[in-house]
Amino acid sequence: MAVEVGSPAPDFELKDQHGTPVKLSDYRGKKVVLIFYPLAFSGVCHGELCALRDEFIATAPEDVQVITVSVDSVFTHRAWADQEGYTFPLLSDFWPHGQVAQAYGVFDEEKGLAVRGTFIIDGEGVVRWSVVNPIPEARDIAEYRKVLAELS
Repeated sequence: MAVEVGSPAPDFELKDQHGTPVKLSDYRGKKVVLIFYPLAFSGVCHGELCALRDEFIATAPEDVQVITVSVDSVFTHRAWADQEGYTFPLLSDFWPHGQVAQAYGVFDEEKGLAVRGTFIIDGEGVVRWSVVNPIPEARDIAEYRKVLAELS
């Protein structure tokens, strides 16, 4: 079961596509859009992350940080980020395999990867909104804008 709205967001530390450790709690004071996706280089994930890059991040308020997480390795994330020009953190939940996705309740044990879970976390580390979509179903980033506007 996914982390409930109104609950503290489980803190974590994972490495980004450059091998730099990133802690969720380092973003206190900012709103975080935490996005879990199944696998790099896959069709729906590619479309979602390109929409984040092209449509969302450019117009997001300065107090908003996008963080993405998948079970892919740091090396896979680096190759994908370099190829696609992703400048936001792509965090590797590779080992222990899917531990952060499990903490958020969005890990598919049978497939060994995260489903499409998104959590909007306020500046105090509390989950204020979430959505979990099946693996083949892309999320609507317009919803992120709407929720963030309501939190302001």
